[in-house]
Amino acid sequence: MRRQRIAAAASTNSWTRAWAKLMAIASQVAEVTTRTLREPGAEMASWPLSPKPSSAGRARRLTRAQLADWRAAHHSEVAELLVTELVTHALHHATGPIRLSLWCIDGTVRCEVEDAAAPVPPPVRDYAEEPERGLGSLIDELACCWGSVPTPAGKAVWFELPHRLLP
Repeated sequence: MRRQRIAAAASTNSWTRAWAKLMAIASQVAEVTTRTLREPGAEMASWPLSPKPSSAGRARRLTRAQLADWRAAHHSEVAELLVTELVTHALHHATGPIRLSLWCIDGTVRCEVEDAAAPVPPPVRDYAEEPERGLGSLIDELACCWGSVPTPAGKAVWFELPHRLLP
């Protein structure tokens, strides 16, 4: 019995160490991504959102106004739709505050929604097997790329719209 407890404790410690290493690597990736987005010439805006359903509408309005200010209104319709999806996803799956951040780098628009939920699993690519439309299916169709990164608070899900909209 004692030997089993020792083996279980050793196994738990191994998993704990492995998880700590993985989170350290993820934090470094998030730091590099954030540094990249703070390049000279990059525009950035960020707002806290309350964990209320009305935040989806507020996120749309903020996105529309900011893109117009950056003279990137041609991205507005798609960006508003996808930002609404991300904020709604955060409201449904997370608790606590949400943050909407937008960047414009050389005409490419990046939108990010951060929440306090655990990181999302890798995107499912076989949507035929999903009875509901997944978060990724709409974003895959409309954005050039997207993903999620762990943050100190939880995770951030992001997407990018290229300088010129894809046909």
